[in-house]
Amino acid sequence: MPVLGAGVYWFQPWKLWQDHTVHEAFPTAPGKPSATAAPGDAANPAAPGATGGPGDPAGPRAVARGDLISHEHATTGTARLVRLPDGSHVLRLENLDTSDGPDLRVWLTDAPVKEGAAGWRVFDDGRYVSLGRLKGNKGDQNYPVPAGVDVAAYSSVTIWCDRFDVSFGAAKLRAV
Repeated sequence: MPVLGAGVYWFQPWKLWQDHTVHEAFPTAPGKPSATAAPGDAANPAAPGATGGPGDPAGPRAVARGDLISHEHATTGTARLVRLPDGSHVLRLENLDTSDGPDLRVWLTDAPVKEGAAGWRVFDDGRYVSLGRLKGNKGDQNYPVPAGVDVAAYSSVTIWCDRFDVSFGAAKLRAV
């Protein structure tokens, strides 16, 4: 019986039927979500895909984006790398929809994004930066990139299951 208990704890199968939704506002400054307009609102220069525009050249800018593809688990959504006015960066996951799982992390990596099972385990082969635990398996969420990280050195994002060394889903980041 102890072996069964340990196996259940290790795999945590109940997480496959649980959802945790997170809805964070689009970032406007380190630690300060937008309080005036929603992402996508024309009055919000921090809207997804915004480039700061002529009226706000120092505003938050999306500098890279990619669509998440499925790996070990069905995963959809968009990853955006946003440069804030102070020069720091935030990775934003939008419309994320994946399975919950044990020990899920968000990583910036230099690994290529490959379709299917060929892409499940490539992300820990090269360089990566962990941005922390996945906050929720659904919704919109922000992950600050640590100071000193050269974001140009990383070309992809993965939702990584650290317990089983497998990608749930990933996105190739392309400059915008």
